[in-house]
Amino acid sequence: VYARPWSGGRGARVAIVIGGLSVSQTGTQAAIAKLPAEVTLAFAPQGNSIGRWMQAARQSGHEIVMQVPLEPFDYPKVNPGRNTLTVAASADENLKSLHWALSRTTNYTGVMNYMGARFSADAAAMEPFIAELGKRGLAYIDDGSSARSLAPDLALKDGVPFVAGDMAIDAVQDRGEILKKLDSLEATARAKGTAVGIGSAFDLTVDTVSSWVVEAKKRGIEIVPISAVAIDPQKG
Repeated sequence: VYARPWSGGRGARVAIVIGGLSVSQTGTQAAIAKLPAEVTLAFAPQGNSIGRWMQAARQSGHEIVMQVPLEPFDYPKVNPGRNTLTVAASADENLKSLHWALSRTTNYTGVMNYMGARFSADAAAMEPFIAELGKRGLAYIDDGSSARSLAPDLALKDGVPFVAGDMAIDAVQDRGEILKKLDSLEATARAKGTAVGIGSAFDLTVDTVSSWVVEAKKRGIEIVPISAVAIDPQKG
């Protein structure tokens, strides 16, 4: 119901998710103002004024997803933030943390992990988490950073719409490197039909993605919201 419409065409489609919104007020404002409406925005639950930013993002035409902090390896030395879902916590405790993140705003089409290489590889931790998303009719977006993630299999089992990122587009904060990744996404989309890139709301990323999207569209690439590339097991 909160999904942004798209053409439904069969050409090469690229979905881009930019995460970390609401962490920096100026960064969030710039991302909402500059990024084309077809780019999906992901909100960090620890940020401020999320409701206000979500409304602004929706008014600008963006589809939005909520990031949920999941336990990485080296936790708590590497810490995704408060109310992180962990392997050691009980299912009830983790669902409480998930509900906290989900209660921070509304109108999102799905949830994306923030970190979580350890959590997403642990079946006992992941199963109740994915099942809860299924109950709520939410998609799960795996940022693709962990090859050991159990999310694809669990999403299929629980009927949860699912998509994994093909690549992080801005691990190196350099315009040339980001453009290389975006061009690689385009090549993947032309070969496979779709490609998914994941980035963060850094000024350089926002500026580079914004200009690249304009050029990519001229080359016949359709930029689509993340829900347009999610596989819904219930629809086959």
